[in-house]
Amino acid sequence: MEIMPTLERDLSNMREYYESGKTKEASWRESQIKGLHRFLMEKQEDIMKVLMQDLGKHQLEAFRDEIGTLMKTLNLALKSLKNWMAGKKAELPQIALLTSAEIVPEPLGLVLIISSWNFPFGLSLEPLIGAVAAGNAAVLKPSELSPACASLLASSLATYLDKKAIKVIQGGPQETQQLLQQRWDKIFFTGSARVGRIVMSAAVENLTPVTLELGGKCPAVVDSLSSSWDVEVTVKRIIVGKYGTCAGQACIAIDYILVEKGYCSKLVELMKVRIKKMFGENPQHSKTIARIVNEHHFSRLKNLLTDKNVKESVVYGGSMDEENLFIEPTILVDPPLEAAIMSEEIFGPLLPIITLEKIEDSIKFMNSRPKPLALYVFTKNQTLQRRMISETSSGSVTFNDTILQYAADTLPFGGVGESGFGRYHGKFSFDAFSHQKAVVRRSFLTDFWYRYPPWTLNKLQLLEVSYNYDYLGLLLVLLGLKRPSKRLILDHI
Repeated sequence: MEIMPTLERDLSNMREYYESGKTKEASWRESQIKGLHRFLMEKQEDIMKVLMQDLGKHQLEAFRDEIGTLMKTLNLALKSLKNWMAGKKAELPQIALLTSAEIVPEPLGLVLIISSWNFPFGLSLEPLIGAVAAGNAAVLKPSELSPACASLLASSLATYLDKKAIKVIQGGPQETQQLLQQRWDKIFFTGSARVGRIVMSAAVENLTPVTLELGGKCPAVVDSLSSSWDVEVTVKRIIVGKYGTCAGQACIAIDYILVEKGYCSKLVELMKVRIKKMFGENPQHSKTIARIVNEHHFSRLKNLLTDKNVKESVVYGGSMDEENLFIEPTILVDPPLEAAIMSEEIFGPLLPIITLEKIEDSIKFMNSRPKPLALYVFTKNQTLQRRMISETSSGSVTFNDTILQYAADTLPFGGVGESGFGRYHGKFSFDAFSHQKAVVRRSFLTDFWYRYPPWTLNKLQLLEVSYNYDYLGLLLVLLGLKRPSKRLILDHI
């Protein structure tokens, strides 16, 4: 028996509605963006409540990382929509007389968005904004691991959006599998590499284009900074880039730190002080740090510390409250590199620090591992900055800060290699759900007559000077004043 017996009929109706052309209208796109904005404004209190319920996120963290960033994106989309939709003139060479060309964005059709549990609203609605701005019909599948958030999306969005074109479907792995068996014009997935492989395998059946937003082990390289101000700012940004972002349960959270041996102890001591300043003497009671999403992920994180050598590397924190799914911010120094904590994405409040003889060794260290979604480098050394850009590969590189690249609409957000492929945010989200159609308009009055058989040496000459945009040469050949080269003669013979 099918889990969702009406799914195929519902999708058929959505596709028929899309093909009517309604979703392509600028007025429809604008109305959906405004609807999403009203949803955020009117349901803000409910959104904060369910984020606390599912993840233990503080209200300010919820606004900073989800509600606020989405409002910013919606404002940009409303302001820029007509410009995004407009065709862009394409430059053609002078030889193309009485010819014009443009690039026209067109929607892909019916798209599937599968989002993650750690930012249930941001990772659901950010791509949905791009999908509707581009004129698509869309099905959103929120994660079942943040059930209160998924329920709010499913029960409320229909009030604010066009139900004929946008649908929220709840469920677990079975429902996701059934969705993946359908025909889509694009699948946009945010989550783990393991599930990403399942999504790609399913997409192969219909040659469906896919965007995969995955993750990986995002390193932070910390140079030996001399200024006390620079060091203090660095430590604050590291702490919030690890523990202050859904308790480290974020694809762009710092996974581990690379630092010179001689600088490590200073860094650790300052981090201990800053953790207490940010989260209090008892972080669990301060309610300023999120909890672990569920028992499975708690057990996974707990197991990362069970290795005796790993446990011995803990220099701060390590306490766990299994009943309330809370793990204290934890720092480890030089755990075994072969241990699971250094081979798997941590996705939690455990922060290994790996010491190096010199900071330049960090490049070799990172290049020996899969490409991360984000790389953070704290340094004033311009040479080191240039080397980080040119000699490493990652979805993004941020110098002297963390996480902020996610909030910049003018920057593409996406991975490379095992951290994913495809990009979105701002105009890039619109492009992710659009096909850039090439449009060429020609006149009947001019022609490149020498492109047609029967072939002659003269036509070969004309083709060569044309492809080289050699306009003087073209004139000379046409006037019979330029003789063919020996190479052309020999090739023609």
